[in-house]
Amino acid sequence: MKTLIDKVIEFSVRNRFIVLLVTAGVSLWGTWCLYRTPIDAIPDLSENQVIVWADWPGRSPKEIEDQITYPLSVGLQGLAGVKAVRATSEFGFSMINVIFDDSVEYYFARTRVLERLSTSSSMLPMGVVPYMAPDATALGQIFWYTVEGDGYGLDELRSIQDWKIRYSLNAVAGVVEVASVGGFVREYQVDVDPGKLRTYGISLGEVFRALQGANSSVGGKVIHKGGSEYLVRGTGWIRGTEDIRDVVVTERRGVPITVDQLGVVQMGPAFRRAVLEKGGREAVGGVVMMRYGENPLAVTERIKEKIRTLNLPRGVRVVPFYDRTGLIHASIDTLKDTLVEEVLVASLVVVLVLWHLRSAIVICITLPLAVLISFIFMY
Repeated sequence: MKTLIDKVIEFSVRNRFIVLLVTAGVSLWGTWCLYRTPIDAIPDLSENQVIVWADWPGRSPKEIEDQITYPLSVGLQGLAGVKAVRATSEFGFSMINVIFDDSVEYYFARTRVLERLSTSSSMLPMGVVPYMAPDATALGQIFWYTVEGDGYGLDELRSIQDWKIRYSLNAVAGVVEVASVGGFVREYQVDVDPGKLRTYGISLGEVFRALQGANSSVGGKVIHKGGSEYLVRGTGWIRGTEDIRDVVVTERRGVPITVDQLGVVQMGPAFRRAVLEKGGREAVGGVVMMRYGENPLAVTERIKEKIRTLNLPRGVRVVPFYDRTGLIHASIDTLKDTLVEEVLVASLVVVLVLWHLRSAIVICITLPLAVLISFIFMY
């Protein structure tokens, strides 16, 4: 009685053209999948997790733990597929890691967390809005760069990074976030004099509310004239330090008291807790985060193409200093070299042992075909 293997061999011998046609089709299909399967040099061994952030500036870790971390952790524990909830309370913010079972689909997990956050916000202090971290893995940092330019200060380079480069790269397909690192963030600073506040009998809250109310835009109705409608609006956006100095805080006997009379108004750097160093000197740069499941090779090539088309101020340039594509190509070359070596060694052994050239040719065809079939299943 013929076994299944005997029947397969007999069918293959009797229908050589069909076997060759199927082999060619599988080879083409495998080649197509080979060039489209996301390939990375570093295996992603991170857990299936969703990270939740909640900011509450100026609060101690104890307050963060009691009023934000604990309520959110309790609310996120009952989600379907949750394996563990880990939380960290730091100065000014809370970070919660919701770890799901590996069988749970990544974006399904994010949807469940988002639904629970919409109901958990009612248990948090006023003004605290929890949000999810970008949909990237621990290996999502695929491209680092610095922004350099002769004659530009760290604050100017940081402004170019924040308002020009970051938004342009964030629009590249496959990029989930572009984070700025280093430099100084420009901000308007009002340094009030406590002595002058006591002299005029003004509290710090009054100064804050005056500044907040002076930076606004008001919309009105329309005026009909000559068959046309003209919009009525009042714009009062702050455009510089002079506008801040002229803000009226209150009045004393009909005399307005402005911010300029209460302190010093200037442009200055925001408080920072980290720096970026390159070649022993402080620098300004950014890190590009790849979206979950994307191909790092394709995304990096799109990033480089976008950088070449950026319209930057004269003398400013984007200099990459970490690019994972080199490591990925090196890993691919290692795989190619290993495969060629294995084919040659196996064929040589068959020829020396069996003294049969056709058997060696079969091995030379079977090994690459097996690799291509494996890429079909991986894709």
